Amino acid sequence: MDLTFYISAFVTLFVVIDPIGLAPLFVALTQGSGTRERRAIGLRAAAIAVGLLTLFGIFGEQVLGFVGISMSAFRISGGILLFLTALDMLFERRSKRREDQAHDDRPDPSVFPLGTPLIAGPGAMATMILLNGEVGREPLAMLGVHLVMIGVIGLVLLMFLAAGLIERALGRTGINVVTRLLGMLLAALSVQFVLDGLRDFGLAPV
Repeated sequence: MDLTFYISAFVTLFVVIDPIGLAPLFVALTQGSGTRERRAIGLRAAAIAVGLLTLFGIFGEQVLGFVGISMSAFRISGGILLFLTALDMLFERRSKRREDQAHDDRPDPSVFPLGTPLIAGPGAMATMILLNGEVGREPLAMLGVHLVMIGVIGLVLLMFLAAGLIERALGRTGINVVTRLLGMLLAALSVQFVLDGLRDFGLAPV
């Protein structure tokens, strides 16, 4: 696969996981925690997310085959799921839902809701299956996809560690503007996934 594919994969995962939007939620979830404890929570959440997305990236397609779902059908359904995520971002529904999850009274938020569903959510899991399907399950290309995923989650961790500074710098308005811009980009990418699936069925032009 060429560099363009991996850039597209990075953008897709970045938009779906939304490190910038997660930063203020991390602040809310770890309110009252010291710097060392916040760092530990962020590291655990990132490690859990990497593990889950790696499992879905490697074995997700086999699970689909076991239940009789073709990759083309999953591309279409995954694209629709990503489009719904984009609508949530554009109309603030995802932010509100995440804030509701963030206010759950949990002693350690690293597994839930940080590790999943906030970082490794359904959209990210579906994206990993789709991207690995795009490369035809070729081992080196799959490794590249997983390295891209690890890079995106590395950015999530950096955002977590600098969450307080980012929140003060952007403010609520700035975060809302960035989230909407990412939502527009995700909407376009999700339509491309649907078109790719339709093309596999011969229902869209090559």
